[in-house]
Amino acid sequence: MRQPTSQFFASLLLAAFAQSASAQENRAVQAQANAAPSVSAHLSTDGRLADILNTPAFAGFAERILPWHGRLYDPAMRLEQIGALFPYHTALDVKNMVSALNHMIDAANAGQTIFYEIYTEAEIRADPAKAAAGIFVFRSRPDAPFSVIAAGGAFSHVASLHEGFPYAQTIRDMGFNAFVVTYRTGQGGRVATEDMARAIEWIFENAADLEVSTEGYSVWGSSAGARMAAYIGSHGPAAFGAADLPEPAAVIMAYTSHSDVATREPPTFVVAGENDRIAPPANMERRIALLRRLGTPVEYHLIADVGHGFGAGIGTNAEGWIAQAVRFWEAAREGR
Repeated sequence: MRQPTSQFFASLLLAAFAQSASAQENRAVQAQANAAPSVSAHLSTDGRLADILNTPAFAGFAERILPWHGRLYDPAMRLEQIGALFPYHTALDVKNMVSALNHMIDAANAGQTIFYEIYTEAEIRADPAKAAAGIFVFRSRPDAPFSVIAAGGAFSHVASLHEGFPYAQTIRDMGFNAFVVTYRTGQGGRVATEDMARAIEWIFENAADLEVSTEGYSVWGSSAGARMAAYIGSHGPAAFGAADLPEPAAVIMAYTSHSDVATREPPTFVVAGENDRIAPPANMERRIALLRRLGTPVEYHLIADVGHGFGAGIGTNAEGWIAQAVRFWEAAREGR
């Protein structure tokens, strides 16, 4: 039987009203979600890559936690297999990585911002590759000095999970603020160092809001990242496009073959593996000799039975070197 015209239009009105009410309800739910961000659960060592990529605390920058910018990752990869993403590294400790990530999750759950862009939208539009850059923050006591950490990866990827976040967690636990820079890859050391210099400049510009002291900061790096830190120490951030800022109080370098030396160098801490075949210690020792001839304070640790890319060195003879480096930085700050 054909429905009367009046009933037909009435049913249309009812359907439209129901659809409108549903849309309003959906908007209200979304507004509530925006007003009360999701609380992220802790990661576990037996989890998968998808747990990192889909954690609400990392929304908008989860890919920059992982080493290869722009890569399509297998979300089903188990975290215990994550070493496959780090071709130049040894002594990878998933438990240590997850602990550092869980620290970031706790900070985000407490309402803290844990990641900052260092380039403006206009700068990224002009150079889309700059979208890869940014800084992660591990906050300690207010107005404490800060460190900036650059992980390695042969300028092809950024191994912050292994050589950035675990360092930052230790530095933070020792009472200092720590920033881990992620940077553009595939364009060599100059461009990567420009991102580190920009990160330092950004921290200086926002120091009051970040509640960090700009007095006596330090720069840290491992492998390719150590080259970046050394360039900043030798030539200053201004040489890489940043403002004319003070030089760092200390440079912390791990396992690299960097050879550049300026006429004046900040105190330098060096750690290397005796069995390193990628960056043989002899290369670093030649630079150390030049630094000492300049009168630069140097502390050098050659670690037995470890190779290249040992990170925090958990479970190896290198374990504990980060705390030693922090104490060196403290002494360098006091001696300024």
